[in-house]
Amino acid sequence: MAAMLALAAIAFGMSADAFAAALGKGAGLARWRMAEALRTGLIFGAIEAVTTLLGGAVGFAASAYVAAFDHWIAFGLLGFLGLRMIRTSLARRPIAARPHRHSLLDLSTTALGTSMDALVVGITLALLNSDIMVTALAIGGATFLMSAIGIALGRIAAVRLGGWAEATGGMILIGIGTSILIDHLGLLSGVS
Repeated sequence: MAAMLALAAIAFGMSADAFAAALGKGAGLARWRMAEALRTGLIFGAIEAVTTLLGGAVGFAASAYVAAFDHWIAFGLLGFLGLRMIRTSLARRPIAARPHRHSLLDLSTTALGTSMDALVVGITLALLNSDIMVTALAIGGATFLMSAIGIALGRIAAVRLGGWAEATGGMILIGIGTSILIDHLGLLSGVS
């Protein structure tokens, strides 16, 4: 039972970044559709699971090399996407001009940016000889659920808050990327 709770905590903890990103993506849509929420959840969940498995494979091979630059990749991707979301929100597009769905490339890039921590978890699990497949499936499932919910809630927030919801989503992505960078560089380790 304790192992199941720990696995659930890891899975939902790993999906928090994807949830925040999905909120911003949902805010940028013309209207909410269940199909788009499920599609986004599927893309985010699959990438999160695959990244965890990839981290496991890398963990067996060369964990020190990946750990040296994964935070820079996440920071760059999330910063770029966040700035683009803020710029888009400032353009004040009428609802009719907003997309009904995001491109596969856009969703995949966002998912990849939020899944760098899953890569590190996969590396760690490999070093601990844990069951990576079960953990990757749990992380992918939790991310699917949280991302689909994030799309719906993001669209609801956009209706109520207008362009501010998408701009806030962009700021959240930049914040996540910056947090990952600060964490990995240990910039706040001496701050109490």
